Amino acid sequence: MRGKLLTYLFIMIAVPIGGELKFYPLEGEGLRVSLGTPIFFFILLWSRKIHPLIAGVTTGVSVVLFRICLYKLQFGAIAWNDLFWMHFPAFFYYLTFAFFFYLFKIHSLYDRPLLIGVYGVVTEVIASIVEISVRNLSLQVTNTISTFLTIGGIAIIRSFFVLGFFNILIVRETKLAEEEQRKRNEKILLLISNLYVEMLQLKKTLKNAEELTGSCYSLYRELKAISQREMARTALKIAGEMHEIKKDNQRIYAGLSKLMTKENLDDYMDINEIADVLVRANRTYGEMLGKTIDFQVYIYGNHPYYHTFKLLTFINNLLANAVEAIEAKGWIKLSVTRDEDLVEIRVSDNGSGISEKNKPLIFEAGFTTKFDDLGIASNGIGLYYLKNNIEDLGGKISLLDSTPRETTFVVELPIDALTERG
Repeated sequence: MRGKLLTYLFIMIAVPIGGELKFYPLEGEGLRVSLGTPIFFFILLWSRKIHPLIAGVTTGVSVVLFRICLYKLQFGAIAWNDLFWMHFPAFFYYLTFAFFFYLFKIHSLYDRPLLIGVYGVVTEVIASIVEISVRNLSLQVTNTISTFLTIGGIAIIRSFFVLGFFNILIVRETKLAEEEQRKRNEKILLLISNLYVEMLQLKKTLKNAEELTGSCYSLYRELKAISQREMARTALKIAGEMHEIKKDNQRIYAGLSKLMTKENLDDYMDINEIADVLVRANRTYGEMLGKTIDFQVYIYGNHPYYHTFKLLTFINNLLANAVEAIEAKGWIKLSVTRDEDLVEIRVSDNGSGISEKNKPLIFEAGFTTKFDDLGIASNGIGLYYLKNNIEDLGGKISLLDSTPRETTFVVELPIDALTERG
């Protein structure tokens, strides 16, 4: 409600003032050309909160009152009733304009700009004719055909001027909305890629739980066969608990799968688009950490559309590690190369590097060099999980010679594993 009132108030102030910025194309005929109409037309187009008819009434009243007061200040000798009869026809102009704007439902034609322009011309011509007719009745003024031709020409110029300016703003607004939607989609893509890697680990846990359940049950039967009843019951209890863990994990896995399939996002994307998403996300991550990082991307060869979440998961892990390895300023290079049935991904950075003693350990479970402010270590599962997931797809990951000047991880994956559907 407050927004509507402010819009009505603005239109009641802006249109009368704009109406005084005018000129008279036909001397002696009382025809005025001002900015009042373009401002009124633009506000009606731009604001969907106000009702055109209410805007027409309030604007018409404000224009008449403003002109009467202005003329009284300029020509004090003129009587109030003469000023009223001189200016009240303007009320019918804005009322008629608003009525036909509402009648033609111009608000619903944003996707048809040419039709908006045509209706705008027709609306202004009709409103001008109504104003002139009322003025002729009250002031006994006559008009010629040239007057109406001039009205039509002015209506065309003003309407399409307003439409052009309005479309510029619409295009800008659309671009801003698209940019905002792109950012939201990128966040969702990265979130889903994180869910994807968790699903892979959960799937592996399901397999392990199933194998452990079978092993415990076999152990139960063997212990029972040799009359080790107490130990047999323990083995059976462990088998039962493992089975429950498996069922719980299955429910979680099904829920995550359902959640991912509901997202209206492309499962497969061009490698350049994937790289753009990753670079923007990690550049933002670097800025959040107060770092200045130059990202360089190189794509070689002809690539099919790849499974979005798989590549996002693998590359984003390496890029995020590279961002964290850079102290304050540095560079990160991402290159993706197709070599027949393989795709090779290289992520290089000039961060702090990896020491000789740590190189053999970086892919081991639990290994980490990351500690928080309290000295608590990270869980150290990033590269370990990454290695397992890559190997599950038939690929491999390796660390090239690491120095303080450059650290490079290389991932090789079969293209079929990244393009298969279903």
